[in-house]
Amino acid sequence: MGGVAVEKNGKKAKVVALANQKGGVGKTTTAINLAAAVASMGRSVLVVDSDPQGNTSSGLGVNVSEIESHLYHCFLGEVATEKTVCGVQGVPNLFVLPTHIDLVGVEIELMSAPKRERFLADILAPVLKDYDYVFVDCPPSLGLLTLNALTAADSVIIPMQCEYFALEGLGQLVRTIRLVKNSYNKRLSIEGLLLTMFDRRNRLTYQVAREIKKHFHDRVYDTVIPRNVRLSECPSHGKPINVYDPLSAGSLSYLSLGKEFVKRQRQKKKVA
Repeated sequence: MGGVAVEKNGKKAKVVALANQKGGVGKTTTAINLAAAVASMGRSVLVVDSDPQGNTSSGLGVNVSEIESHLYHCFLGEVATEKTVCGVQGVPNLFVLPTHIDLVGVEIELMSAPKRERFLADILAPVLKDYDYVFVDCPPSLGLLTLNALTAADSVIIPMQCEYFALEGLGQLVRTIRLVKNSYNKRLSIEGLLLTMFDRRNRLTYQVAREIKKHFHDRVYDTVIPRNVRLSECPSHGKPINVYDPLSAGSLSYLSLGKEFVKRQRQKKKVA
């Protein structure tokens, strides 16, 4: 694979990876629902499911047993990216590049491939002109698939739960991002840190939040995502929260995050 995206009318999507090697922090939930919120604001959005577990794909209503191609086929060069993208039912402007459990084999198959960290960047290059934003959901690890996502991305959103060990894992992730930036992708930056599963009844939640803000300042989003039953229910229905229960606390929180995300993008463009 090779080449770069051809921009159409100067348009090229901003690629944002959602990464955290710690599982269960709301990463996939955020990939689905932030993307849906931004799409509801009239932006064209692609979600790339690079986690072989496929929870983002199923959470957006894709039954991988019924589709002919998925991200694994793109890694093998067997199918064009645009032929693999699916629209998300009930959400105009939202599309998904689904995955399959077969993707787990890519880590081994690409082990000795030249420029193995660039495969996802090359997969996405032909379609960047078609979207405003591309969100890449990473596996809960710092392996080759996450390396591919970070190499393809302009920036990283780090969802994290306010718990005792959060900062320890965060340090390792930040070092990995810095290493990728220095070695493979000079434009990579931390887009923001998102506090998820926020429990206002727990004192530790506020202590960890203060510590994170002390280190990362305004890169921490003002919006926090609360613990919400409806958020945990909607993936099993294959719907983002703004379709499943648009008036729930979870839906309103992700809509707020979407607005904050887009506002930050506008501010960055003004500075640039």
